[in-house]
Amino acid sequence: MKGSGPASREKGKDLLQIRNLHVEGFSDERWHPIVRGVDLALKRGEVLGLIGESGAGKSTIGLAAMGYAKPGCRITRGSILFDGIDLLALSETGRRRLRGSRIAYVAQSAAASFNPAHRLLDQTVETVVAHGIASREKANRSAVDLYRRLQLPDPETIGFRYPHQVAGGQLQRAMTAMAMACRPDLIVFDEPTTALDVTTQVEVLASIRNIVEEFNTAAIYVTHDLAVVAQMADRIMVLRHGLTVEEAETRQMLASPSQEYTKTLWAVRKLAKPEVPADEYLLTIDNVTAAYARTVKVLQNVSIKVPRGRTVAVVGESGSGKSTLARVVTGLLPPLSGSISFAGQALSKALKTRPKEILRRIQMIYQMPDNALNPRQTVEEVIARPLEFYLGLKGAQRDRRIGELMHMVEMSETYLDRLPAELSGGQKQRVCIARALAADPELIICDEITSALDQIVQEEILKLLMRLQRELGMSYIFITHDIAIVRAIADEIVVMHQGKVVEQGLKSEILTPPHAPYTERLLSSVPEMDPDWLTRLLASRRM
Repeated sequence: MKGSGPASREKGKDLLQIRNLHVEGFSDERWHPIVRGVDLALKRGEVLGLIGESGAGKSTIGLAAMGYAKPGCRITRGSILFDGIDLLALSETGRRRLRGSRIAYVAQSAAASFNPAHRLLDQTVETVVAHGIASREKANRSAVDLYRRLQLPDPETIGFRYPHQVAGGQLQRAMTAMAMACRPDLIVFDEPTTALDVTTQVEVLASIRNIVEEFNTAAIYVTHDLAVVAQMADRIMVLRHGLTVEEAETRQMLASPSQEYTKTLWAVRKLAKPEVPADEYLLTIDNVTAAYARTVKVLQNVSIKVPRGRTVAVVGESGSGKSTLARVVTGLLPPLSGSISFAGQALSKALKTRPKEILRRIQMIYQMPDNALNPRQTVEEVIARPLEFYLGLKGAQRDRRIGELMHMVEMSETYLDRLPAELSGGQKQRVCIARALAADPELIICDEITSALDQIVQEEILKLLMRLQRELGMSYIFITHDIAIVRAIADEIVVMHQGKVVEQGLKSEILTPPHAPYTERLLSSVPEMDPDWLTRLLASRRM
């Protein structure tokens, strides 16, 4: 392939210099600062980790490294030099020639980034062919080689699948292959493993790290997880409110961060709720089997009990059946066999045959609040709907209850007239919690509700849920792939694998050795605050 291959690069040479970067965003009829005077330098073959809470400016800086500002934002001051080229002085056509060929981007959600109507291989080679870097035939061969290097299954044929036909971790690696197809000098990774389970995350991190090292590609790795970035980055820059808090070599940053704020980025890992044994059961799932299209079995003879006023965490990798279990409990997917009882009464299998009162008592909070909230409805309209539908509240009584719910989720009533686009990720999730609470439920199913949130916001949401449980006596089914969150919120744990329950019991029992082999694999896949953790883990699994 033509272009800048590994042989044409000299590691350690200056590649990217950003000086005094200022970026603004438009909201509430005026421009607000997002990035305020950030400096950044990156050498060839070097990986820089950008870490900080939501709104810190991480993704904005990553996009600015490509000479790009997302809609509603503008770069107002500063300079961005890529390999001596002033990106801000280039025409938009000139910047587009660099993007995809010499600078690439890997987004957080691979599922949202691929075109569902085209095969993976066609999308992988599109940029290579469009930039004239290689013929279609050579580009196809190179793509297969990248699939193999990224340890994708069946590299010769996986490219003929559509995005929906591969697992999330595989799709994330396919997106990395697409970014690497032109052998770029720089890749911006924007939270590429946030939505992945811990076992899949290990595979993706290892694949990304290996291919970046092999091709001597420089990278900016954006994340809110300090343990993850420790496995990838040579240096770490901590950001807050658009400013640099501190910057240091990775080992130095982990050993002795100079700023108190940096230490708070790991706060959720220190939460540990004491477990409370069950005294009464609210939900009983007995020997349930469920399938899609009545042929593909996803749950097989699953039996679980949820205590009243307690939290049961359901853990397992992607495809283990966690979210399918939630669909069965809510009636969205009628089971093939087995039974479910709620508060001592048998539940009808299908949603449409359940009485409104049962629907009210079981509520669900989803992983992605952006998808769960109607973008055209204000916060007030979102929360008012269940109050009107389930409880028949109107007028002043409804408005008073909306105010009480906003207070419960620790939000000001000044947010009531805002649309979801005007809220942060944590605020949107609080609105989703308020909507669930509006029905006055006894059971709330939380499906990966903190996976897309930064560590600080995760801690706030978990503390909020625990306080609401103490005050209101609700039960939670908490679906997650994050073992640290399990330690923080669970009373009991259910471990699932390939649609079956591997083991279940009190948190102290499941998290204390000896573990079942699959549980051991899950626990060992949780990233540690040690830059050598991933290397050791991979070595132990090759033995």
